[in-house]
Amino acid sequence: MKVVALLQARMGSVRLPNKVMRKMGGIPMIELMLGRLSKAKLIDEIVLATSDDPKNLPLDEHVRSLGYEVFSGSETDVLDRFYQAARHYKADAVIRVTGDCPLIDPHLVDEVIAEYQKGGVDYVSNTLPPTFPDGLDVEIFSFDALERTAQTATKPNEREHVTPLIRSSSLFKRGNFAHTFDCSAERWTVDEPADFEVVEAVFNYFHPRTDFSWTEILELRQKEDNLFKANEHIQRNEGSELGAGQKLWKRAKQVIPGGNMLLSKRAEMFLPDQWPAYFSKAKGCKVWDLDGKEYIDMCIMGIGTNTLGYGHPEVDEAVRATVNAGNMSTFNCPEEVYLAEKLIEIHPWADMVRFARSGGEANAIAIRIARAATGKSKVAVCGYHGWHDWYLAANLADEGGLAGHLLPGLEPNGVPQGLHGTVLPFNYNRFDELQALVNEHDIGVIKMEVCRNEGPKDNFLTKVRDLATAKGIVLIFDECSSGFRQSFGGLHKIYGVEPDMAMFGKTLGNGYAITSVIGKRAVMEAAQTTFISSTFWTERIGPSAALKTLEVMERTRSWEMITATGLDVKRRWAELAQASGIEIDLWGLPALAGFTIKSENALAYKTLITQEMLAKGYLASNIFYACTDHNEAVVDAYFDALRPVFSLIRECEDGRPVDSLLKGPVCHAGFKRLN
Repeated sequence: MKVVALLQARMGSVRLPNKVMRKMGGIPMIELMLGRLSKAKLIDEIVLATSDDPKNLPLDEHVRSLGYEVFSGSETDVLDRFYQAARHYKADAVIRVTGDCPLIDPHLVDEVIAEYQKGGVDYVSNTLPPTFPDGLDVEIFSFDALERTAQTATKPNEREHVTPLIRSSSLFKRGNFAHTFDCSAERWTVDEPADFEVVEAVFNYFHPRTDFSWTEILELRQKEDNLFKANEHIQRNEGSELGAGQKLWKRAKQVIPGGNMLLSKRAEMFLPDQWPAYFSKAKGCKVWDLDGKEYIDMCIMGIGTNTLGYGHPEVDEAVRATVNAGNMSTFNCPEEVYLAEKLIEIHPWADMVRFARSGGEANAIAIRIARAATGKSKVAVCGYHGWHDWYLAANLADEGGLAGHLLPGLEPNGVPQGLHGTVLPFNYNRFDELQALVNEHDIGVIKMEVCRNEGPKDNFLTKVRDLATAKGIVLIFDECSSGFRQSFGGLHKIYGVEPDMAMFGKTLGNGYAITSVIGKRAVMEAAQTTFISSTFWTERIGPSAALKTLEVMERTRSWEMITATGLDVKRRWAELAQASGIEIDLWGLPALAGFTIKSENALAYKTLITQEMLAKGYLASNIFYACTDHNEAVVDAYFDALRPVFSLIRECEDGRPVDSLLKGPVCHAGFKRLN
């Protein structure tokens, strides 16, 4: 019987990149592991089974320099990699060990092989159930079992992890090598930085010896408990339970504050520990995660950026043409002139335009220009306007200053105290509050969303416009979210109220970065009296994408399509809730719709919806941003999937603990809705 040990390793670990070549005491981890594994007496040959990805070449070259064989196979189909390697090296039995186990014990490996050699089984491991520390896992199986598995396994998990089918199918006879007492809670594997810290500490303790046994490590654990603290919080086999996106999210939080650049896209806002977090591609209203799983996006559609759907062919083609022609140069791009003219054509009250690439930038630009135009620093605000100092200054006087404006409890750390009293919030449809601010303070600017949930009452917008005109105040409408969703242009067109300035973003480039500030000449020319300038505001992709997006919108009347879809979804939410005996509040513009379940468990129910719908292939919560690819068939299928989830919520309202249904923590609360 020829026993071949296939050591599964590659450089592309999601959670700890290049870990196998990281050095412990100056020696790559893979070299330490191979040195320990080579001392097993019942192994005939050791082969590194890596992938054919070029980034594995340093690993390949180093292992060959040590005198070991290397076999390169599929990056994702690890089962096929093992089968091809075992066949190539004419193995009768295959030992499977993984490159994240540098503390592998050769004597234990021999014991598992000896158990297999007793005969009568196709497979033996020391993990059915696990009784040894995580990181000492050993599997041995016959070539025949491997061949049959390679020919019949179809599930992604079976192809990625090699042995799940052998471990579960009645076709195979299995055995287990167990320890006399359970040590499975010990974690000696290397998946994350904390794991590396623990294992490195073990090697450092025994240095220069590398042949210490696993029982010596266990004695060290009892004697020097502090060496093993760093990774105690990580669960055994967590990596096999996490998708590639979840692994990358954990890695991201080690190197990026908060994990990403946008609060609203953090995994904890949706489904902590389960949300895929990252996408590999997107098209129409579908998104694919890093594991290649397809989802229908019935959620926030890129935070409302893609009303024409992901990857719209005409918009993308316009961008490709721009890339081919060149995106940046010493000269300016002509498209910004054409785009400015188009926005003025859509909004005849405006005369001039400035461009940026994010909504926060556009808001900051508008405020700078308006303050320059009026010579006054105080701003009255209503709604959400981004993260910049000028806006968060509202919370310097009172941390609850923005509590009614989507950001409850946000602390203005890092905002200069000198901005205290410069930004004064008022609530939507409360003209009396705004009037009081104007009477009490020397207000130079009023900045507000046209509406986010409910429309204006008692001529609210008209009164605001008249007050601004009478007092010489610049009125700014923030239409970064609302623009081009209910009309071809700003939402203010529906209400017949014209501001002095307005901002547009999100939908303007259908996923490409472009935002604009438009305004009356008398106000906008004040931009020349201050300094507003940025290199990447002059790139060409954003304006090119926007021009084509506006062309498609105008031709298809996209705002009518997404408004009709949003109204239909809100109606059907209400009907489903009523049929399920659940009380909900509906809110939002039709194309930016949402609901809240009226219950003390509302956040847990939102988490449950996301969890259950994700399992059915949907990105969904209590928010729906419509795009033109959300057709009737898509919406019908969504409600077919959602109906049983509402039944579960009804059961919870009747006494079933919602916690018993959740597979992880409750999601975090995000921006609150603005009435």
